[in-house]
Amino acid sequence: MTATSDAATSPVNVVSHRIADSLRHEILGGQLAPGTRIRQEDLAERFGASRIPVREAIRMLHSDGLITMVANSGAWVSRLTLAECVEVYSIRERLEPLLLRMSMPHLSPETVDHLDALADGMAANTDVEYFVEHDRELHLSSYSGAPRGALWDIIHRLWNTTQHYRRAYATLVGVEGIGVTHMEHHLLVDCIRRQDPDDAERMLVTHIRRTRLELERHPELFA
Repeated sequence: MTATSDAATSPVNVVSHRIADSLRHEILGGQLAPGTRIRQEDLAERFGASRIPVREAIRMLHSDGLITMVANSGAWVSRLTLAECVEVYSIRERLEPLLLRMSMPHLSPETVDHLDALADGMAANTDVEYFVEHDRELHLSSYSGAPRGALWDIIHRLWNTTQHYRRAYATLVGVEGIGVTHMEHHLLVDCIRRQDPDDAERMLVTHIRRTRLELERHPELFA
């Protein structure tokens, strides 16, 4: 066993990942809202751990974009202003089509079938949490054929920082109110199945831009 693998399986590392996985699930699942204070002493008591793995878990989530660190103050679940969210979506409009183009040639027919099934499932379901979870899965799965490099890491982080606001918007309008999203999902999957990267890019830009414009209409979500 190498020194790297020894470090990866050390007790502290294992505990850090367990804490980080639990908090990640709670933040992405909406149990911890943006702006929630994350106290190291509370986590240490909750997980029966020392401060060292707790600090490492917080560092991991900060790297993921899920937690914001403030010098001499502490850690909070990341939150965005409306202007920041608009900026994130504008970046996504430009970067995600590139990642999709890189991914498409390497997606198996089984993966494309899975994307289709996800689109069908969302269209047939009226539960907001179901939509938020499977919308994320559809898009990130569509990028799974691309190498896990810097671009993938950036986009994954941007998805993390906007998860709460997608949920808040879907809750506000109701899943029935975003029917056009389901149509766009099906059109996007069709582009992927046909291996037409130009159409896929155009569809994805339209899809992300429309969500950005809709979020701009609801500044109350960022209060």
